[in-house]
Amino acid sequence: MALQDVSQDVGQPKVALFNDPKVRGWVYQVVLLVVIVYLVVVGVQNMFANLAAQNIASGFGFIGRNAGFAISQSLLEYNQAESSYGKVYIVGLLNTISIAFIGILLATVLGFLIGIARLSHNFIVRGVATVYVEIFRNIPLLLHIFIWYFGVLRLLPHPRNSGDLGWLGLLNNRGWFAPKPLPQELFFITAIAFIVGIVVTIFISRWSRQRQAKTGQQFPVFWTGMGLILGLPVLVFLVTGLPLEFDYPVAGGFRPSGGMTVIPEFIAMLLALSTYTAAFIAEIVRAGIMAVNKGQTEASHALGLRHGPTLRLVIIPQAMRVIIPPLTSQYLNLTKNSSLAVAIAYPDLVSVFAGTALNQTGQAVEILGMTMLTYLGLSLLTAAFMNWYNAKMALVER
Repeated sequence: MALQDVSQDVGQPKVALFNDPKVRGWVYQVVLLVVIVYLVVVGVQNMFANLAAQNIASGFGFIGRNAGFAISQSLLEYNQAESSYGKVYIVGLLNTISIAFIGILLATVLGFLIGIARLSHNFIVRGVATVYVEIFRNIPLLLHIFIWYFGVLRLLPHPRNSGDLGWLGLLNNRGWFAPKPLPQELFFITAIAFIVGIVVTIFISRWSRQRQAKTGQQFPVFWTGMGLILGLPVLVFLVTGLPLEFDYPVAGGFRPSGGMTVIPEFIAMLLALSTYTAAFIAEIVRAGIMAVNKGQTEASHALGLRHGPTLRLVIIPQAMRVIIPPLTSQYLNLTKNSSLAVAIAYPDLVSVFAGTALNQTGQAVEILGMTMLTYLGLSLLTAAFMNWYNAKMALVER
Protein backbone atom coordinates (compact mmCIF):
# COMPACT_ATOMS: atom_id res chain seq x y z
CA MET A 1 0.00 0.00 0.00
CA ALA A 2 2.86 2.38 0.79
CA LEU A 3 4.49 1.72 -2.57
CA GLN A 4 1.13 2.34 -4.30
CA ASP A 5 0.65 5.68 -2.50
CA VAL A 6 4.17 6.79 -3.45
CA SER A 7 3.56 5.90 -7.09
CA GLN A 8 0.35 7.92 -7.09
CA ASP A 9 2.14 10.94 -5.57
CA VAL A 10 4.89 10.70 -8.15
CA GLY A 11 2.41 10.46 -11.03
CA GLN A 12 0.40 13.52 -9.90
CA PRO A 13 2.80 16.30 -8.85
CA LYS A 14 1.36 19.25 -6.92
CA VAL A 15 0.63 22.38 -8.93
CA ALA A 16 1.76 25.78 -7.67
CA LEU A 17 -1.08 27.92 -6.43
CA PHE A 18 -0.67 30.69 -9.01
CA ASN A 19 -0.33 28.14 -11.83
CA ASP A 20 -3.85 26.91 -11.11
CA PRO A 21 -6.04 28.32 -13.97
CA LYS A 22 -9.02 28.90 -11.65
CA VAL A 23 -6.97 30.80 -9.08
CA ARG A 24 -5.22 32.81 -11.76
CA GLY A 25 -8.55 33.68 -13.37
CA TRP A 26 -9.99 34.93 -10.08
CA VAL A 27 -6.88 37.02 -9.41
CA TYR A 28 -7.09 38.67 -12.84
CA GLN A 29 -10.78 39.47 -12.34
CA VAL A 30 -10.22 40.98 -8.92
CA VAL A 31 -7.35 43.13 -10.22
CA LEU A 32 -9.46 44.28 -13.16
CA LEU A 33 -12.37 45.14 -10.87
CA VAL A 34 -10.09 47.17 -8.59
CA VAL A 35 -8.70 49.10 -11.57
CA ILE A 36 -12.21 49.85 -12.89
CA VAL A 37 -13.43 51.05 -9.48
CA TYR A 38 -10.33 53.22 -9.11
CA LEU A 39 -10.83 54.83 -12.52
CA VAL A 40 -14.53 55.48 -11.79
CA VAL A 41 -13.73 57.08 -8.41
CA VAL A 42 -10.99 59.26 -9.91
CA GLY A 43 -13.26 60.27 -12.79
CA VAL A 44 -16.12 61.25 -10.46
CA GLN A 45 -13.76 63.24 -8.22
CA ASN A 46 -12.35 65.10 -11.21
CA MET A 47 -15.85 65.78 -12.51
CA PHE A 48 -17.01 67.38 -9.25
CA ALA A 49 -13.75 69.31 -8.95
CA ASN A 50 -14.19 70.76 -12.44
CA LEU A 51 -17.82 71.64 -11.74
CA ALA A 52 -16.83 73.40 -8.52
CA ALA A 53 -14.05 75.28 -10.33
CA GLN A 54 -16.63 76.63 -12.82
CA ASN A 55 -19.13 77.48 -10.06
CA ILE A 56 -21.66 74.96 -11.39
CA ALA A 57 -23.78 73.39 -8.66
CA SER A 58 -24.33 69.66 -8.89
CA GLY A 59 -27.51 67.80 -8.04
CA PHE A 60 -31.08 67.61 -9.29
CA GLY A 61 -32.48 70.69 -7.59
CA PHE A 62 -33.04 72.30 -10.99
CA ILE A 63 -35.85 69.82 -11.74
CA GLY A 64 -38.34 71.85 -9.74
CA ARG A 65 -37.35 75.25 -11.13
CA ASN A 66 -39.45 77.08 -13.70
CA ALA A 67 -38.32 76.36 -17.26
CA GLY A 68 -39.66 79.54 -18.86
CA PHE A 69 -39.63 78.46 -22.51
CA ALA A 70 -42.34 77.30 -24.90
CA ILE A 71 -42.70 73.85 -26.47
CA SER A 72 -44.39 73.59 -29.85
CA GLN A 73 -46.03 70.20 -29.17
CA SER A 74 -47.10 68.74 -25.85
CA LEU A 75 -49.35 65.80 -25.08
CA LEU A 76 -49.76 67.19 -21.58
CA GLU A 77 -50.90 70.62 -20.43
CA TYR A 78 -47.76 72.75 -20.54
CA ASN A 79 -47.61 76.35 -19.36
CA GLN A 80 -44.49 78.30 -20.28
CA ALA A 81 -44.75 80.56 -17.23
CA GLU A 82 -45.37 77.83 -14.64
CA SER A 83 -44.03 74.47 -15.89
CA SER A 84 -40.80 73.15 -14.38
CA TYR A 85 -37.83 71.39 -15.94
CA GLY A 86 -39.33 68.15 -14.64
CA LYS A 87 -42.41 68.84 -16.76
CA VAL A 88 -40.11 69.57 -19.72
CA TYR A 89 -38.54 66.13 -19.26
CA ILE A 90 -41.94 64.41 -19.22
CA VAL A 91 -43.18 66.34 -22.27
CA GLY A 92 -40.01 65.49 -24.22
CA LEU A 93 -40.23 61.84 -23.16
CA LEU A 94 -43.87 61.53 -24.30
CA ASN A 95 -43.04 63.17 -27.62
CA THR A 96 -40.18 60.70 -28.11
CA ILE A 97 -42.34 57.70 -27.19
CA SER A 98 -45.18 58.83 -29.48
CA ILE A 99 -42.94 59.28 -32.53
CA ALA A 100 -41.17 55.96 -31.85
CA PHE A 101 -44.36 53.94 -31.23
CA ILE A 102 -46.26 55.22 -34.27
CA GLY A 103 -43.09 54.97 -36.39
CA ILE A 104 -42.60 51.33 -35.39
CA LEU A 105 -46.19 50.48 -36.35
CA LEU A 106 -45.99 52.19 -39.75
CA ALA A 107 -42.50 50.83 -40.51
CA THR A 108 -43.60 47.28 -39.64
CA VAL A 109 -46.68 47.35 -41.87
CA LEU A 110 -44.85 49.01 -44.76
CA GLY A 111 -41.80 46.79 -44.35
CA PHE A 112 -43.85 43.57 -44.42
CA LEU A 113 -45.74 44.68 -47.54
CA ILE A 114 -42.55 45.64 -49.37
CA GLY A 115 -40.72 42.52 -48.22
CA ILE A 116 -43.50 40.29 -49.58
CA ALA A 117 -43.64 42.37 -52.77
CA ARG A 118 -39.90 41.71 -53.25
CA LEU A 119 -40.78 38.03 -53.74
CA SER A 120 -43.72 38.64 -56.07
CA HIS A 121 -43.90 36.85 -59.41
CA ASN A 122 -45.08 40.10 -60.99
CA PHE A 123 -42.05 41.86 -62.48
CA ILE A 124 -43.43 45.39 -61.95
CA VAL A 125 -44.37 44.82 -58.31
CA ARG A 126 -41.04 43.15 -57.59
CA GLY A 127 -39.13 45.88 -59.42
CA VAL A 128 -40.85 48.75 -57.62
CA ALA A 129 -40.19 47.10 -54.24
CA THR A 130 -36.54 46.53 -55.13
CA VAL A 131 -36.05 50.14 -56.21
CA TYR A 132 -37.67 51.34 -52.99
CA VAL A 133 -35.38 49.24 -50.81
CA GLU A 134 -32.19 50.16 -52.66
CA ILE A 135 -32.96 53.88 -52.64
CA PHE A 136 -34.30 54.35 -49.12
CA ARG A 137 -31.79 52.25 -47.23
CA ASN A 138 -28.77 53.77 -48.99
CA ILE A 139 -29.60 57.41 -48.23
CA PRO A 140 -28.64 58.71 -44.74
CA LEU A 141 -31.55 59.11 -42.36
CA LEU A 142 -30.70 62.75 -41.66
CA LEU A 143 -31.02 63.47 -45.38
CA HIS A 144 -34.39 61.69 -45.38
CA ILE A 145 -35.53 64.03 -42.62
CA PHE A 146 -34.37 67.11 -44.54
CA ILE A 147 -36.06 65.92 -47.73
CA TRP A 148 -39.42 65.43 -46.04
CA TYR A 149 -39.20 68.62 -44.00
CA PHE A 150 -37.62 71.12 -46.40
CA GLY A 151 -38.34 69.45 -49.73
CA VAL A 152 -41.94 68.37 -49.18
CA LEU A 153 -43.70 69.95 -46.20
CA ARG A 154 -42.18 73.42 -46.58
CA LEU A 155 -43.52 73.51 -50.16
CA LEU A 156 -47.12 73.10 -49.04
CA PRO A 157 -49.41 76.14 -49.51
CA HIS A 158 -49.51 79.12 -47.14
CA PRO A 159 -52.14 78.99 -44.36
CA ARG A 160 -54.26 81.49 -46.31
CA ASN A 161 -54.47 78.93 -49.13
CA SER A 162 -54.71 75.79 -47.01
CA GLY A 163 -55.44 72.57 -48.83
CA ASP A 164 -58.93 71.33 -48.00
CA LEU A 165 -58.91 67.62 -47.06
CA GLY A 166 -62.65 67.49 -46.47
CA TRP A 167 -63.60 65.75 -43.24
CA LEU A 168 -59.89 65.22 -42.53
CA GLY A 169 -59.29 68.94 -42.02
CA LEU A 170 -56.80 71.36 -43.57
CA LEU A 171 -53.17 71.01 -44.67
CA ASN A 172 -50.57 73.76 -45.12
CA ASN A 173 -46.92 74.47 -44.42
CA ARG A 174 -47.70 74.98 -40.72
CA GLY A 175 -48.94 71.41 -40.34
CA TRP A 176 -52.06 69.32 -40.49
CA PHE A 177 -55.08 70.93 -38.83
CA ALA A 178 -57.21 67.90 -38.02
CA PRO A 179 -60.68 67.65 -36.47
CA LYS A 180 -60.46 67.47 -32.69
CA PRO A 181 -62.65 64.77 -31.10
CA LEU A 182 -64.80 65.93 -28.20
CA PRO A 183 -66.12 62.89 -26.24
CA GLN A 184 -69.54 63.38 -24.70
CA GLU A 185 -71.00 62.02 -21.48
CA LEU A 186 -71.71 58.42 -22.58
CA PHE A 187 -68.65 57.91 -24.74
CA PHE A 188 -66.89 55.95 -21.98
CA ILE A 189 -69.30 53.05 -22.66
CA THR A 190 -67.93 52.80 -26.21
CA ALA A 191 -64.38 52.79 -24.83
CA ILE A 192 -65.31 49.97 -22.45
CA ALA A 193 -66.85 48.01 -25.33
CA PHE A 194 -63.59 48.40 -27.28
CA ILE A 195 -61.51 47.05 -24.36
CA VAL A 196 -63.96 44.18 -23.84
CA GLY A 197 -63.71 43.31 -27.53
CA ILE A 198 -59.91 43.09 -27.31
CA VAL A 199 -59.99 40.90 -24.17
CA VAL A 200 -62.63 38.53 -25.59
CA THR A 201 -60.69 38.26 -28.86
CA ILE A 202 -57.55 37.21 -26.95
CA PHE A 203 -59.47 34.46 -25.14
CA ILE A 204 -61.09 33.29 -28.39
CA SER A 205 -57.69 33.17 -30.08
CA ARG A 206 -56.26 30.96 -27.32
CA TRP A 207 -59.32 28.71 -27.37
CA SER A 208 -59.10 28.44 -31.15
CA ARG A 209 -55.45 27.33 -31.05
CA GLN A 210 -56.20 24.66 -28.46
CA ARG A 211 -59.22 23.48 -30.44
CA GLN A 212 -57.24 23.31 -33.68
CA ALA A 213 -54.44 21.35 -31.96
CA LYS A 214 -56.95 18.76 -30.70
CA THR A 215 -59.38 18.49 -33.63
CA GLY A 216 -57.62 20.13 -36.59
CA GLN A 217 -60.64 22.39 -37.16
CA GLN A 218 -60.04 26.10 -37.72
CA PHE A 219 -62.11 28.91 -36.27
CA PRO A 220 -62.51 32.30 -38.04
CA VAL A 221 -60.58 34.21 -35.36
CA PHE A 222 -59.74 37.15 -37.61
CA TRP A 223 -63.30 38.00 -38.62
CA THR A 224 -64.62 37.26 -35.15
CA GLY A 225 -61.99 39.59 -33.69
CA MET A 226 -62.83 42.30 -36.19
CA GLY A 227 -66.48 42.02 -35.24
CA LEU A 228 -65.69 42.25 -31.54
CA ILE A 229 -63.02 44.96 -31.68
CA LEU A 230 -64.68 47.17 -34.31
CA GLY A 231 -68.26 46.03 -34.66
CA LEU A 232 -69.14 45.92 -30.97
CA PRO A 233 -67.90 49.49 -30.21
CA VAL A 234 -69.67 50.81 -33.31
CA LEU A 235 -72.91 49.15 -32.22
CA VAL A 236 -72.58 50.58 -28.70
CA PHE A 237 -71.70 53.95 -30.19
CA LEU A 238 -74.89 53.98 -32.24
CA VAL A 239 -77.08 52.72 -29.39
CA THR A 240 -75.81 55.40 -26.98
CA GLY A 241 -76.73 58.16 -29.44
CA LEU A 242 -73.40 58.99 -31.12
CA PRO A 243 -71.72 60.50 -28.02
CA LEU A 244 -68.82 62.06 -29.92
CA GLU A 245 -68.53 65.45 -31.59
CA PHE A 246 -65.73 67.04 -33.58
CA ASP A 247 -64.28 70.52 -33.55
CA TYR A 248 -63.42 71.14 -37.22
CA PRO A 249 -60.69 73.64 -38.15
CA VAL A 250 -61.73 76.80 -39.98
CA ALA A 251 -59.43 78.57 -42.43
CA GLY A 252 -58.28 82.03 -41.34
CA GLY A 253 -55.94 84.80 -42.39
CA PHE A 254 -52.88 83.93 -40.29
CA ARG A 255 -53.61 80.28 -39.57
CA PRO A 256 -56.68 78.03 -39.26
CA SER A 257 -58.56 78.14 -36.00
CA GLY A 258 -60.13 75.25 -34.12
CA GLY A 259 -59.35 71.56 -34.34
CA MET A 260 -55.99 70.16 -33.31
CA THR A 261 -52.62 70.79 -34.93
CA VAL A 262 -50.10 68.16 -35.97
CA ILE A 263 -46.90 70.14 -36.46
CA PRO A 264 -44.86 69.60 -39.65
CA GLU A 265 -41.81 68.54 -37.62
CA PHE A 266 -43.76 65.56 -36.28
CA ILE A 267 -45.00 64.61 -39.76
CA ALA A 268 -41.51 64.88 -41.26
CA MET A 269 -39.93 62.76 -38.52
CA LEU A 270 -42.69 60.14 -38.72
CA LEU A 271 -42.42 59.82 -42.51
CA ALA A 272 -38.62 59.76 -42.48
CA LEU A 273 -38.27 57.20 -39.68
CA SER A 274 -40.99 54.87 -40.96
CA THR A 275 -40.00 54.87 -44.64
CA TYR A 276 -36.28 54.55 -43.86
CA THR A 277 -36.68 51.71 -41.35
CA ALA A 278 -39.25 49.96 -43.57
CA ALA A 279 -36.55 49.41 -46.20
CA PHE A 280 -34.46 47.42 -43.71
CA ILE A 281 -37.49 45.55 -42.35
CA ALA A 282 -38.42 44.59 -45.92
CA GLU A 283 -35.09 42.84 -46.39
CA ILE A 284 -35.47 41.08 -43.04
CA VAL A 285 -38.93 39.85 -44.05
CA ARG A 286 -37.69 38.70 -47.46
CA ALA A 287 -34.82 36.79 -45.87
CA GLY A 288 -37.14 35.21 -43.32
CA ILE A 289 -39.56 34.00 -45.98
CA MET A 290 -36.74 32.63 -48.12
CA ALA A 291 -35.40 30.75 -45.09
CA VAL A 292 -38.56 28.60 -45.04
CA ASN A 293 -38.14 25.42 -47.07
CA LYS A 294 -39.90 25.55 -50.43
CA GLY A 295 -41.35 22.16 -49.63
CA GLN A 296 -43.69 23.89 -47.19
CA THR A 297 -45.22 25.89 -50.03
CA GLU A 298 -45.46 22.86 -52.29
CA ALA A 299 -47.09 20.80 -49.56
CA SER A 300 -49.61 23.56 -48.86
CA HIS A 301 -50.52 23.84 -52.53
CA ALA A 302 -50.84 20.06 -52.71
CA LEU A 303 -53.40 20.25 -49.91
CA GLY A 304 -55.40 22.79 -51.90
CA LEU A 305 -54.35 26.00 -50.18
CA ARG A 306 -54.06 29.05 -52.41
CA HIS A 307 -51.05 31.35 -52.37
CA GLY A 308 -52.58 33.88 -49.95
CA PRO A 309 -53.61 31.42 -47.21
CA THR A 310 -50.33 29.54 -47.68
CA LEU A 311 -48.35 32.70 -47.06
CA ARG A 312 -50.49 33.77 -44.09
CA LEU A 313 -50.98 30.41 -42.37
CA VAL A 314 -47.85 28.42 -43.23
CA ILE A 315 -44.93 30.56 -44.42
CA ILE A 316 -45.16 33.71 -42.28
CA PRO A 317 -45.57 31.87 -38.92
CA GLN A 318 -42.41 29.87 -39.63
CA ALA A 319 -40.54 32.87 -41.02
CA MET A 320 -41.27 34.91 -37.88
CA ARG A 321 -38.75 32.82 -35.95
CA VAL A 322 -36.08 34.16 -38.29
CA ILE A 323 -37.55 37.66 -38.60
CA ILE A 324 -38.05 38.63 -34.93
CA PRO A 325 -34.40 38.86 -33.71
CA PRO A 326 -33.18 41.29 -36.42
CA LEU A 327 -36.55 43.06 -36.32
CA THR A 328 -35.86 43.88 -32.67
CA SER A 329 -32.66 45.66 -33.69
CA GLN A 330 -34.57 47.79 -36.18
CA TYR A 331 -37.10 48.79 -33.51
CA LEU A 332 -34.25 49.81 -31.21
CA ASN A 333 -32.57 51.75 -34.01
CA LEU A 334 -35.78 53.61 -34.84
CA THR A 335 -36.26 54.63 -31.21
CA LYS A 336 -32.69 55.89 -30.90
CA ASN A 337 -32.73 57.54 -34.33
CA SER A 338 -35.67 59.67 -33.21
CA SER A 339 -33.05 61.79 -31.41
CA LEU A 340 -32.15 63.22 -34.84
CA ALA A 341 -35.35 65.25 -34.49
CA VAL A 342 -33.20 67.99 -32.99
CA ALA A 343 -32.07 68.78 -36.56
CA ILE A 344 -35.54 70.15 -37.43
CA ALA A 345 -36.49 71.36 -33.93
CA TYR A 346 -39.05 68.66 -33.17
CA PRO A 347 -39.51 68.87 -29.38
CA ASP A 348 -38.34 65.40 -28.42
CA LEU A 349 -36.35 64.52 -25.31
CA VAL A 350 -32.97 65.46 -26.80
CA SER A 351 -34.20 68.75 -28.21
CA VAL A 352 -36.06 70.23 -25.24
CA PHE A 353 -34.32 68.53 -22.30
CA ALA A 354 -30.77 67.66 -23.41
CA GLY A 355 -30.77 70.81 -25.55
CA THR A 356 -32.70 73.84 -24.30
CA ALA A 357 -32.88 72.80 -20.63
CA LEU A 358 -29.17 71.96 -20.56
CA ASN A 359 -28.22 75.31 -22.08
CA GLN A 360 -30.31 77.19 -19.53
CA THR A 361 -29.25 75.30 -16.41
CA GLY A 362 -25.73 74.18 -17.25
CA GLN A 363 -26.41 70.85 -15.48
CA ALA A 364 -24.74 68.82 -18.22
CA VAL A 365 -23.88 65.77 -16.14
CA GLU A 366 -27.32 65.34 -14.60
CA ILE A 367 -29.32 66.08 -17.76
CA LEU A 368 -27.19 63.95 -20.08
CA GLY A 369 -27.18 61.15 -17.52
CA MET A 370 -30.98 61.23 -17.29
CA THR A 371 -31.27 61.30 -21.08
CA MET A 372 -28.94 58.34 -21.55
CA LEU A 373 -30.71 56.30 -18.86
CA THR A 374 -34.06 57.10 -20.47
CA TYR A 375 -33.00 55.80 -23.88
CA LEU A 376 -31.43 52.78 -22.17
CA GLY A 377 -34.70 52.08 -20.38
CA LEU A 378 -36.75 52.40 -23.58
CA SER A 379 -34.37 50.05 -25.39
CA LEU A 380 -34.44 47.46 -22.61
CA LEU A 381 -38.24 47.52 -22.45
CA THR A 382 -38.50 47.10 -26.23
CA ALA A 383 -35.97 44.26 -26.21
CA ALA A 384 -37.74 42.55 -23.30
CA PHE A 385 -41.09 42.66 -25.10
CA MET A 386 -39.61 41.33 -28.34
CA ASN A 387 -37.76 38.57 -26.48
CA TRP A 388 -41.04 37.56 -24.86
CA TYR A 389 -42.75 37.54 -28.26
CA ASN A 390 -39.86 35.58 -29.75
CA ALA A 391 -40.24 32.96 -27.01
CA LYS A 392 -43.96 32.72 -27.76
CA MET A 393 -43.21 32.11 -31.44
CA ALA A 394 -40.51 29.52 -30.77
CA LEU A 395 -41.06 25.89 -31.74
CA VAL A 396 -42.56 23.79 -28.95
CA GLU A 397 -41.27 20.24 -28.69
CA ARG A 398 -43.96 17.59 -28.33
